Amino acid sequence: MSSDQDWQRDKERFAADLEPVAPGPLAHQFARLTRTLLTAPTVEDVLQRVLEATTVMVPAAELASFTVLDTEGHFHTPAETDEVATELDRLQYRFREGPCVEAAEPGGPAVAIAPDLAAEPRWPRWAPAATQLGMGSVVSTALISGPPTGESRGALNVYSRSRHGLDEADRDVLLLLATHASLALAATDAVTRAELQAAHLRKAIDSRDVIGQAKGIIMARRGVSADAAFDVLRRTSQDLNVKLADLARTLAERHAEIDLPTR
Repeated sequence: MSSDQDWQRDKERFAADLEPVAPGPLAHQFARLTRTLLTAPTVEDVLQRVLEATTVMVPAAELASFTVLDTEGHFHTPAETDEVATELDRLQYRFREGPCVEAAEPGGPAVAIAPDLAAEPRWPRWAPAATQLGMGSVVSTALISGPPTGESRGALNVYSRSRHGLDEADRDVLLLLATHASLALAATDAVTRAELQAAHLRKAIDSRDVIGQAKGIIMARRGVSADAAFDVLRRTSQDLNVKLADLARTLAERHAEIDLPTR
């Protein structure tokens, strides 16, 4: 075979390697997410759209939330998919331990993961509390604050009720989701620290009020403690696949008509 023929064969092989590959479903989902984030009017919309995408792209993501660390060193959760996620985050803030605290801290790991919370020694207070709330595994992925430091100032948190429910592929998707969220937040004119804090306070007050009312109803009816009443709400929301705050609101508004099931 001549050198011209060899060259032509190599050229054809090289061209074949450059043939465009049709994007898969995940690529389409990320493209769709990018379009929606670019049109998000507020930071709340940005965060909520990323959380919605997270529960679609990561099958085991039963709960998800964002943690933000302010300049005074205070953590808060401005967006979540369910009030149980807020409770899981809040316990980490109180104990100062857990994956979202580690990932959100400047200089912390890009990814903090616990594949089996029942056997997790790193967080001696939070891991047992998370297990009591029905969680089996967790992944927290750091957000990037942008120039000049590039340090993490927040985290995307994903919770699964299954032990070993979050695998290596999920971590890769979550890193991409966290990057999308970071870029969208940096590009959104509406993003201010005051807005994030206001969103957190408003949601916290609204949820706390309605959950407190529902807990009071359960405590009065069954003669149980506040913790036991919250556990009834949590388990029922899980069994019915309804957000805890929505369940609490229904019970508070229709307490004369309905009661929650017992075990």
